[in-house]
Amino acid sequence: MIKVGIIGGTGYTGSELLRILAKHEKCEVKCVSSRKEKGKKIHEVHPHLKGFYNIEFVEPEFRIFSECDVVFTAVPHGEAIRYVPELYESGVRVIDLSADYRLSKEKYEEVYGKEHSAYIEAVYGLTEINKDEIRGARLIANPGCYPTGAILSAAPLAKLELIERVVFDSKSGITGAGVAPTEFTHYPNLHESIVPYRITEHRHYYEMEQELRKFQEDVKISFTPQVFPGSRGILTNAHIFLKGDLEGEEIERVYREFYRDCYFIRLQNDIKLSYVRGSNFVDISIHKGKDRVVVVTAIDNLVKGASGQAVQNMNVMFGLDEREGLDFPPLFP
Repeated sequence: MIKVGIIGGTGYTGSELLRILAKHEKCEVKCVSSRKEKGKKIHEVHPHLKGFYNIEFVEPEFRIFSECDVVFTAVPHGEAIRYVPELYESGVRVIDLSADYRLSKEKYEEVYGKEHSAYIEAVYGLTEINKDEIRGARLIANPGCYPTGAILSAAPLAKLELIERVVFDSKSGITGAGVAPTEFTHYPNLHESIVPYRITEHRHYYEMEQELRKFQEDVKISFTPQVFPGSRGILTNAHIFLKGDLEGEEIERVYREFYRDCYFIRLQNDIKLSYVRGSNFVDISIHKGKDRVVVVTAIDNLVKGASGQAVQNMNVMFGLDEREGLDFPPLFP
């Protein structure tokens, strides 16, 4: 049994990790931290998990988590730096769900406006792209939710260096903003509305640029995020302007070949967020227009966009079937 620890167990990603790992047959959650809820049973904070765990929240102390085989750090940006280095140096494998290890040290400091005092080079954990590097990795930087759907929508064409420009238009459920309520997430401010934000300078842009330029150095990228009044899901419309012209059947063939061994990628004729809700699947549909290709992706931002992908990465890291603990159908409707 893989001994698992979770640092940060009360937020949405921590809660979702606990939900998924509760039925994972190859691992056992040994310790979960929360300074605020220390001493409380997990079900006292997460009533939906009653009957699945009988452990209490603990302090995020190294001595507690050093006995784990792998630790998920499900903490805000800037916080993982406090825990990752000591765990990493002790031989514990780490999967970080924050942004602290996704970018280079220089780019992180530029984008997040803070010094990175404990930088370690990590494997970017987009499983379908970096599976070989994830096997045996000691530190995985779990991707951001927006970049997951965006990168997967464009990677097959970028690999062939066919993209002139790609414009990502993404809409996310409000859980992407985290569990703490704000004026931005206040129900009356979001109800019956779609709100664009950080329209040209969202931090996730730099992950998209970093990863897609590993395939095609000259690709031009634009990204605009929006929030809609729903809990889960990210729908991305990738408007891809090609250097040349390909028939729709040729483009679909490119995607089928690129993702031929990727269980969680599903090519669909129609896309709805309700087709992936609660699951680790990425649904992709391809539409050839006169001036561009529009590739639409749908993910659950808390599963494939965060905790599900983290568990998928853990499975690959430890040589398990990547579907372990994740092979269940979406919730519908």
